[in-house]
Amino acid sequence: MAAADTAAMHAPTFSIALITETFPPEINGVATTLGRLVDGLRARGHRLQLVRPRQSSDDGRKSDDQLLLTRGWSLPGYPGLQWGQSSLHKLLRRWKRQRPDVLYISTEGPLGLSSLRAARRLQIPVVSGFHTNFQQYTGHYGIALLTRALTNYLRWFHNRSQMTLVPSTSQLIELQRRGFERLELLARGVDGQLFHPAKRCNELRLSWGLAESDIAILHVGRLAAEKNLALLVKSFRILQQAHPQQRLKLILVGDGPQRASLQQQLPEAVFCGLQRGEALATHYASGDLFVFPSLSETFGNVVLEALASGLGVVAFDRAAAAQHIRHGHNGVLAATEDQQGFIEAASWLLEEPENLRRVRLNARQHGARQGWPAIVELFEQHLRNALTPTLDGLRGQGTAR
Repeated sequence: MAAADTAAMHAPTFSIALITETFPPEINGVATTLGRLVDGLRARGHRLQLVRPRQSSDDGRKSDDQLLLTRGWSLPGYPGLQWGQSSLHKLLRRWKRQRPDVLYISTEGPLGLSSLRAARRLQIPVVSGFHTNFQQYTGHYGIALLTRALTNYLRWFHNRSQMTLVPSTSQLIELQRRGFERLELLARGVDGQLFHPAKRCNELRLSWGLAESDIAILHVGRLAAEKNLALLVKSFRILQQAHPQQRLKLILVGDGPQRASLQQQLPEAVFCGLQRGEALATHYASGDLFVFPSLSETFGNVVLEALASGLGVVAFDRAAAAQHIRHGHNGVLAATEDQQGFIEAASWLLEEPENLRRVRLNARQHGARQGWPAIVELFEQHLRNALTPTLDGLRGQGTAR
């Protein structure tokens, strides 16, 4: 048995309440990450209380010692996602009866805010997670005037926790610049056995209308305005023109409010809808290039999934791509917002077969080493550190009432 495993067995366990407005089986990066963290903490012997809004799949499910369900409502202009209802009195009753040692608040909506207030009244340490750049979404949904107000609220919210966990170095630097305090890095992992090149399926590729020598250009993610999908469309059109000798097809996995518009713009593309588990892994492995034009990610779990699946990844030099891709070695990068550089990087992968072959091999080797166990262990350590906050850690937090 490894020394780290032995130490984990003898380390004292503690009780954690994790508050979130999204959780599996919902499909998004936050839900995926939280599902992995919860499973990992429970496997290490910790006691977890999950607090989340009721989902459609819950049917008549009731709350119990490990799960507290609240009401929720859909986010305006973002169907499929929801906010949790403010539940201050319900949380106070629960945590007076079943007091957690520490809270992890992963979302900043009404449910997260009421959790923060309840924790402060009961003097329970709080760790928060910055999972989503909501302040960047406002411009895409016609409410750009709220950007400053939302940034101010997010800073106020997170600065009232013992620490805030952020998933990437670029995100940490950006938040520090905006006055967020006590930031710590907690990256993401990937299941290298699930996401594996061996899952490649010729039958699936044939259903896409592709032979083995053809190129499947893959995009996985929510089909929504903040994902910068106009650049995906533009890149695909230019690649078709620049490489007429190759048969390229665009494959989109995911769903969202822009799907109908994209289907009109790209009648020849294949829209696969939402995919989960083995089916999702098969779709990844059956692609060749992974084109990821988003500029709004705090991390971008799909980048690691694509690397582990052995794809040639094209992305901007930020978040997960900045941490995990070495340009020209295991993927290609473009400077942030450099659309021409993004397209040229993608085109380089198609110039010579060896370019793509070498990059894909190196991508898999790197992705296979980015497992979840080390991430869970670091998350556990951050929560443990919050149990004994220092005076400096509490200074300037004021009151959240």
